[in-house]
Amino acid sequence: MLEGDTLNQLLPGQKLARGVGRHLRSHDFVSVEELTPTSGLRVDVMGLGPKGEVWIVECKSSRADFQSDHKWQGYIEWCDRLFFAVDSAFPTELLPDDMGLIIADGYDAEIIRMAPERRLAPARRKVMIQKFARHAAIRAHIARDPGLVTERF
Repeated sequence: MLEGDTLNQLLPGQKLARGVGRHLRSHDFVSVEELTPTSGLRVDVMGLGPKGEVWIVECKSSRADFQSDHKWQGYIEWCDRLFFAVDSAFPTELLPDDMGLIIADGYDAEIIRMAPERRLAPARRKVMIQKFARHAAIRAHIARDPGLVTERF
């Protein structure tokens, strides 16, 4: 399948996450999508930096998507930096000024405003890195063996 065909099958938020993941690689970060840091929360993108930095990126595809989401504030305690990723048509004045801002599309992204750093405690960082590793390993296993059934993911 051609890249454009694959991109056309993605939902708007998935396109943003794809562009964010590509951009994070340019900063030497690796990323996973839809990671659960704790029960009741699922982040759109978690980036892991070369020094163990943990960034969370919430992808918002529309005004309604942002206004209906009240969980994002719970993500702050699970990362060093929290960003919102939106497309170029999104009304960015709706977003909090004290969070990072990324403009993205399905091909790439750009950090418009760096998120303030709130350093994770070492124990919390260890937990997040372990969650990231397990999440990435499960995704890789499913890609190799699509028939795999996972009870807890």
